Amino acid sequence: MSQKIKPKYNVVDLFAGAGGLSYGFLQTGRFKVAAAFELNPSAQKTYLRNHGENVVMYSDVEDALSMEIKEKLGQIDVVIGGPPCQGFSNANRQKNHAISQNNSLVKKFVQAVLHLNPTAFVMENVSMFQSDTHCFYVDISDQTIIEHYGITTKQTEILLLEEKYYFDGVADIVSDKVKTDAYLWSENDYLVLNIVYKTRQNKEKLKVALAKHKKKLIILAEKLTKNRNVEDHIGYYNNLTGDAINKFFDNRQTDDDTIDLCENIEVTIMLQRMLSKCKEIHDNNIIVTEYIQERGFVAKVKSMAVIDYIKAILEAEENGYIISKDVLSAAMFGAPQKRMRFVIMGVKKEKSESISLPIGTFVEEKYRTVEDAIKDIENIDVVYDVVEADKGININDTPKNISDLGQQLRNAPILRNHISTATTEIALDRFKAIKQGDNFHSLPADLKNTYSNTERTQNTIYLRLKYNEPSGTVINVRKSMWIHPIHHRALSVREAARLQTFPDSFVFCGTKDSQYQQVGNAVPPILANAIAEHLCKYMDKS
Repeated sequence: MSQKIKPKYNVVDLFAGAGGLSYGFLQTGRFKVAAAFELNPSAQKTYLRNHGENVVMYSDVEDALSMEIKEKLGQIDVVIGGPPCQGFSNANRQKNHAISQNNSLVKKFVQAVLHLNPTAFVMENVSMFQSDTHCFYVDISDQTIIEHYGITTKQTEILLLEEKYYFDGVADIVSDKVKTDAYLWSENDYLVLNIVYKTRQNKEKLKVALAKHKKKLIILAEKLTKNRNVEDHIGYYNNLTGDAINKFFDNRQTDDDTIDLCENIEVTIMLQRMLSKCKEIHDNNIIVTEYIQERGFVAKVKSMAVIDYIKAILEAEENGYIISKDVLSAAMFGAPQKRMRFVIMGVKKEKSESISLPIGTFVEEKYRTVEDAIKDIENIDVVYDVVEADKGININDTPKNISDLGQQLRNAPILRNHISTATTEIALDRFKAIKQGDNFHSLPADLKNTYSNTERTQNTIYLRLKYNEPSGTVINVRKSMWIHPIHHRALSVREAARLQTFPDSFVFCGTKDSQYQQVGNAVPPILANAIAEHLCKYMDKS
């Protein structure tokens, strides 16, 4: 008796990145990608190179909401994706993250699911995604949706200005969009002053920053002191800062001048950060119930937890999904890294009355390690040029003592993307001083002198990986300067990709930093594969 042929399901991948989620789905042999949506040009090239030139690629996820694209794609069975959680761009420039959780891209994902009406969807994100920290601030367009779906909201405060910087009349400025825009500096003007401000606690770095940006600072000072008739608070401090900059460069630049400059800069920086937040509030039509002085100066708004928003809409009777959500450990599914990802899966109720997420089979004592992933290529020299890295290195001979994971990942005769960052003299000295499992904080004081605030340096900076353990969460390891377990160099793109369980046949495109970033942003294919296999159990039900 012949075995029944199982169907293949059409997938749309939103915010596809390099395609780790798609790749895991394709590995099952049960899915085919109808279209992918990705804005970054380098990630697009990577996706198309590894998923076939026939995949239809769109740049703007907004296109997934059009009737024309829907008709062109035909029946879509599954929508997958990981909406970036970076929030609004202006909040990011300030490193404030006061409203960075108000991420409209998650709303786009929900809208796309409603529009394409697939049988199932899978969304993944950071493990903190389901916490109360990740919330939407209610804007004008949300009101009808909140009422229709009965979404729970709560009162939330956005801190705009600390108490010590408060001044009379601030509410009149920030509540007025025209005034807010008028007082807000250009991005470049803010950044040059912020660079100086961030180095204020390191005398040597401060001197370097002031010398390097002297010309830009003098031009900024001219702008700030141009209008001497301004008598309001913000204008007053703009003038003070401009005068302090001029005084600093006109004088012998004593320590007193430097202290005076930094004190003036601080107030001005804080006022600009407040204005930037308020601009976002205005630009995104967030409803402010009141501005009030309460433990600082705050804007009172309504918020809703992201997970409440998703569940209320997609589980509504008219939309018909049943949802399961949890934080999954990539290590429990065979990845050699302790990566925790929030996964929410929904399936139409007509398919099943209840669903669950897959359960990993690897226990902690048996977790795969960094050694399992990259030891077989430890003696292959890295390259430093993108073109050379793409040409690759022949690796026909497989070592005898290779791990099971190494055998799975070593699936191509040519090793590409084995590219690393050239090591500076100071970096090499640091590499030599750091043992496996240690990081920047283990360094002696004389090797920490290029950082403005060494105490606040994250534990992932200058981390030398341990061969006998899984790695931590792979992000952009170039920025974090992760160190190879036994070599005094930064981890290569290929080694980072192996920690993510991308096989050697999966090739990354773009600049060196773009490749590192694509790897760090990706879903480990081994985790995506387990989710896809588990989803098939529900999809195959008649």
